[in-house]
Amino acid sequence: MTVRRIRAYGGHVGLLAVLGLVAAVLVTAVPRLANGYADRSLHADVARLPHLVRDVSFAVEQRPDRPRPEEGAPAAAGEGDLDRLLGLLPQPLPALVDRRWYAAVLDEQTLTATGDEPPMDGGATKKIGLRAQTGVQEAALLTAGRWPRSAAGGPTEVAVSTAVAEILSLRPGSRLRFTGASAGMRASARVVGVFDPRDADDPVWDDLMLGLNPVVPVVDGEPYLAMAVTDWAGIDNVVAGSGVPVSYEWRYRLDERRLDTTTLASVVDAVSQTRRTEWLPGSRVHTSLDVSLVRFTEQLRAVQALLAIAQTGLVASLLGLILLAARLMVQRRRDELALLRARGASLAAIGWRTGVEALLVQPVAVLLGWLIATRVPGRSTGTPWGVLLLVVLTTGVVPVLAMLSQRRVGSTSGRVDLVRQRPSVRRLTVEASVVVLAGLGVVLLRRRGLDPADGVDAYLSSVPVLVAVAAALVAIRLLPWPLRLVGRLAGRARGAPLFLGVARAGRSAPVALGPLAVLIVAVSTGVFGGVVTTTVAAARDRAATLTVPGDAWLTGWAFSPDAADELIRVPGVQAVARVSVESNRRLWSEPGPQATSLGQARVLVVDAPAFAEVVARSGVEVEVPAVLRSAARGDGPVPAVVSPRLAAELGDTAVADVQSRLYEFRVAAVADTFPGVGLGVDRFVVLPWQALPEYELTPIIPNRYLLAGDDIDEARLLEVADATQRRRQSAVLGTEVTRTQLPATLETWRAHREGLERTGANEVLTLTFTAGAGGSAALAVLAVGFAVIADAAGRGRMLSRLRTMGLSAAHGRRLLVYELVPLVVVAALTGTAVGIALPRLLGPTLGLSQFAPGVPMRDHLDPLVVGGVLGLVVLGLLTGLLVENLVNRRMRLGEALRLGEGNA
Repeated sequence: MTVRRIRAYGGHVGLLAVLGLVAAVLVTAVPRLANGYADRSLHADVARLPHLVRDVSFAVEQRPDRPRPEEGAPAAAGEGDLDRLLGLLPQPLPALVDRRWYAAVLDEQTLTATGDEPPMDGGATKKIGLRAQTGVQEAALLTAGRWPRSAAGGPTEVAVSTAVAEILSLRPGSRLRFTGASAGMRASARVVGVFDPRDADDPVWDDLMLGLNPVVPVVDGEPYLAMAVTDWAGIDNVVAGSGVPVSYEWRYRLDERRLDTTTLASVVDAVSQTRRTEWLPGSRVHTSLDVSLVRFTEQLRAVQALLAIAQTGLVASLLGLILLAARLMVQRRRDELALLRARGASLAAIGWRTGVEALLVQPVAVLLGWLIATRVPGRSTGTPWGVLLLVVLTTGVVPVLAMLSQRRVGSTSGRVDLVRQRPSVRRLTVEASVVVLAGLGVVLLRRRGLDPADGVDAYLSSVPVLVAVAAALVAIRLLPWPLRLVGRLAGRARGAPLFLGVARAGRSAPVALGPLAVLIVAVSTGVFGGVVTTTVAAARDRAATLTVPGDAWLTGWAFSPDAADELIRVPGVQAVARVSVESNRRLWSEPGPQATSLGQARVLVVDAPAFAEVVARSGVEVEVPAVLRSAARGDGPVPAVVSPRLAAELGDTAVADVQSRLYEFRVAAVADTFPGVGLGVDRFVVLPWQALPEYELTPIIPNRYLLAGDDIDEARLLEVADATQRRRQSAVLGTEVTRTQLPATLETWRAHREGLERTGANEVLTLTFTAGAGGSAALAVLAVGFAVIADAAGRGRMLSRLRTMGLSAAHGRRLLVYELVPLVVVAALTGTAVGIALPRLLGPTLGLSQFAPGVPMRDHLDPLVVGGVLGLVVLGLLTGLLVENLVNRRMRLGEALRLGEGNA
């Protein structure tokens, strides 16, 4: 009998089962995907960190007259500490370490190298450091000679890279002398090998970059900077001969693939503890991994808060649909249940009868949804309590509603076409309580924030849903008033469909409260996600524009003064602007020796007219101040744009150091940011290039170029840029330079903008709003379908009567549209208003600033979001017509009156 009843009401049972399955998929799959994306984002963020940040390193500096207490002077002795220190690291760091190195280092700034025969090329000073490190020989390929094998007390044997050998004219057999701070102390050395790295990106070379890419002087007086490789005995020999201090370093690299977001707190604590501990006498710990992980954690918490809000909205909408589906099933079986009560069945018997039916279907559907969701890639969150609650809810909702519907036994069935317009005191109390809870939740959320670090607060996470439900309650109470006015006007129009549709919409407003609330919650969740998405996207656009204020940003070490003439001829380039950016430049109060130092600042020199032309051609939203564009060379101080913090410290005029030349400027404008200065810089000065006095022999040298153009030939552009850099270096050194010291790099606006999408927990953010938008649209459409089904029987009886009076099928569909339009439009407007207002109400609680640091967040509503809501209205009306057509076919409207359905 139970199976027969399930088959008899298969449509309703199946609908409830599908909703339970979808809810199980939602509460299981979304957290799994979020965890997987969060772990992947964490791995990518850690992998991008520089080695000085992500690796844990210990360093001990030792002078020859102060040997290490435990071993004495030999550099080789420290290699034994590599495993010992690893075992002492706080948990869970030892299990996370993937690779480790030990090195003895003589800094290049402390050693000056001179050559014997053949002499090293060029007349500038050669600062060459020495490094003995584990893992170097395995990561390199010898191209000439052999690896160093120095004898104690003898000459030091060194190996150099091909780049160092070419620039300094070295080869196997070349002899060197290393001089320390004291000119009388020297150590002899001999080059015995030349090598190339097998993989220049191998982390073993992170501290040997000067060995692979030596620094060539750019201006007169600067030295060459390079690094050579030696062995442990070679380090000891140079320390003894030159008297320079030696540094011992133990470096441990954490494998980012072994990290996940559940262990972030313990890793941060362990790294922080490592930084506070003195592991060896006089040792220092070099890492800031904990700072980076804390920054990621803050961004992840913001995303989790947003995900909790979006998921709560979707789950609330689904639960609302489940309740509606259960209520429809109970209404469909009203006569059956009333007959059972009339024959003496108790409420418990009715609950048992319907409960057994649900027990055979709903747990299976929910568990099936859970099994499907577990196949989604990601990481589970432990015991699926949400799934268990869904099993209880979907199984018990029909029996509970069935018992509630039969609390009173009546001999006749009431007229379902009559609706009580005046709500009860109990109902008004419940509605008022929801409104109060929503307002109180907003206040608490703004004060306390939504931080899921210690678990998600169910009440605070549901505040946006409560706000949407409160708005639905207010809307449902206000809706009859304008409908009555429209109904009066419709009564004067020709034809019955408009009047009847508006009248039914006004009478059945309380009946449609459930679908209306679900529809408003779904629309507000989707619009909220859309507003936050577009707000973050607009902030990232501004961040990209402030960083790359044109189509492309060319960066190098030093370009020749005439580089612009060659760059403009590169295919695709339409306009160029020369720029000089220098950090930590000195500022003084006035010219002359009596000047007072005003600290340091970042100095940006721009060719303002050319800069403005590039900006205009690129189409980015950047405004170059008129005081810079109109500046011209004259006798007085040049106009400048400065940051607010610097403006508070400066007088009317000041002096800035630009490439070792002093220029007096006056504060002509104050700006929080300036394109090209960089994000987060609060001390900067922007000077107009065209107004600065220059000399033919000492011009201002550009180190950046702002470009405008489409389909720029990047390979050709970088080739031309490096050629101009080599020409500039050759002019400074007085000799032909064949190798670019620091190759130019090109960053486009588009590439930088795409890079912002790949930082932090952005994939989780994308998942949040994709799920919110897609799920909200689907649930909104389902809510419209339920609104049609909720009063399908009454509408069928009405259509049956009207068809006997000559109503056509087209007029019947038009009648449904007139009835649905108020519901859908009010829900769309209310949901949109709530979705737009929520980011403003919640304010900094959302933590959106984590997704675009350095740029203020401004609420932004994309027209596409509004268009999506309008499209949702149209789709909802089409869905209503489709559902109505399907229902009418099953009801066989022509027989409705003959069967006597619903007669009073």
